[in-house]
Amino acid sequence: MKKINKSNEPLDSQKRKKSKPIVCYPNEFIKIDEWDNYQKARLNLKKIDEITIPPREARCFSVSKKNFFKIESIEGPQVGDLNIFNQHNLHEKFYSGKTRAIHGTHLSIGDRMWSSFPYLRPMTTITHDTLDWYGFDDDGASVHDVIGTRCDPYTEKLINDKDYHFCCHSNLTKALMNEKKLSFSEAETYIHDVLNVFMCTGFTKNTHQYFMKSSPVRPGDFIEFFAEIDLLCILSACPGGDCGSEHSSDKTKCFPLKVTIFENNSEVLKNWQSPYISKYKNLHDF
Repeated sequence: MKKINKSNEPLDSQKRKKSKPIVCYPNEFIKIDEWDNYQKARLNLKKIDEITIPPREARCFSVSKKNFFKIESIEGPQVGDLNIFNQHNLHEKFYSGKTRAIHGTHLSIGDRMWSSFPYLRPMTTITHDTLDWYGFDDDGASVHDVIGTRCDPYTEKLINDKDYHFCCHSNLTKALMNEKKLSFSEAETYIHDVLNVFMCTGFTKNTHQYFMKSSPVRPGDFIEFFAEIDLLCILSACPGGDCGSEHSSDKTKCFPLKVTIFENNSEVLKNWQSPYISKYKNLHDF
């Protein structure tokens, strides 16, 4: 948030402000060669697993490359915080900042979730989203953001001086700790910024601060992903519920989320290959 400056405004200030904006990472280079085949394959899938995420808790689930999974609202409006890792290497994990720089503040159909350095490759591609109709509203808000980090007990303590233990950060950490038999402190180092599934967010127009509003998600709505690599995912059913009132609370009405994993045996993807890691040689001019 920019505060009013006390410095003297230069005579050419307005001229400086009128410089032309340039998109930092033009995403026309993001070619999904098999996109049409993804759409064909998703119409004939076999359900192989189903996981229910209880309110204010998190669960791990694995998805093999070339398969699909979806996250669904089943009982009421509920937001979820999603972490994604390479199933075989926890150091390769979702990079929300670079995903945001490439695709924008909110994700939907055709966008990809990119992995951290030095790997930088697509981990998933979003193949369907029943909330794509929402677009951006009059407040500048949209759904499925990659701008919020995840609710956490440290910020809660800082702002409200409360110890709240069911924040998504803690839930994600505990789920990974149990899945991988790690200590809490070790698991916590792997937890990263999330895809805020179903969350409706934006930046205020006056102070440009991150805000949330009631999610438009309803039972039956879902977002669907294609696994580009073998994935270990963690999903937390946020203690904020639909995030229309409080962010971390036992008072807010919360609902479970459902994850469904689908096996893909479609012939249309028989020549598909998992993306390679970054071709950069990792020299860094040494």
